[in-house]
Amino acid sequence: MDNKAEILGCHIDIIDKHQALEKINEMISAKKGGQVITLNAEIAFQAQKDEKLRNLINGADLVTPDGIGVIWGGRQLGYDFPERVTGIDLMVSLCQKAADMGWKVFLFGAAPGVAEAAAQSLSKQFPGLAVVGCRHGYFKDDESREIAREIGVLQPDVLFVALGAPKQEYWIREQREVMKIPLCMGVGGSFDVIAGVKSRAPGWAIRLNLEWLYRLLAEPSRWKRQLALPRYVLAIKKAKWRR
Repeated sequence: MDNKAEILGCHIDIIDKHQALEKINEMISAKKGGQVITLNAEIAFQAQKDEKLRNLINGADLVTPDGIGVIWGGRQLGYDFPERVTGIDLMVSLCQKAADMGWKVFLFGAAPGVAEAAAQSLSKQFPGLAVVGCRHGYFKDDESREIAREIGVLQPDVLFVALGAPKQEYWIREQREVMKIPLCMGVGGSFDVIAGVKSRAPGWAIRLNLEWLYRLLAEPSRWKRQLALPRYVLAIKKAKWRR
């Protein structure tokens, strides 16, 4: 538990983006099939009562504090997170490092055509980035093993999976032995933003930690998911009181 916080039973690395990239570099060099999870408050709250999900999170090689809810919850419980390490920010920085290091990447997930558009955007931003393949995220459960084999044959060093949390995390855990990829990371809706299908919150909203509100206003259908946040706050308060 060195340099880790425990929030509602989930173990989260107390780490900044630079440190996360250093750890990822070590995982890729070791070629042991590491898994990265960027954790938000919604999934942390869900994991509190879902042992399978909690074990999945705690079994990952790196868990970063994605949302401001995790940062706030950690500080309430006495943990000092230096900053948010979001999925999209970590993905973009990792692609820059991949271009510098010669790592091969594969993009899996999102709607048809989105992964390819995201790959084109990233390749323009980081000349030399080796994208060895893309595949959309529409498939039947019984196709998972074959998809994993097809990805594994291309031998990417980094696999980004955009199937939404926690589906993407379960898929990675179930297929990692088939693929044998040095690093796998779930990135949620990052392909949509990078491809320009959806807009990310403006800089001022990100700096004020209001990105969640911007996303809710842009996608009102997310309101049901946001109902977990007040319950998460209450759970954190209870955990603080017990301590």
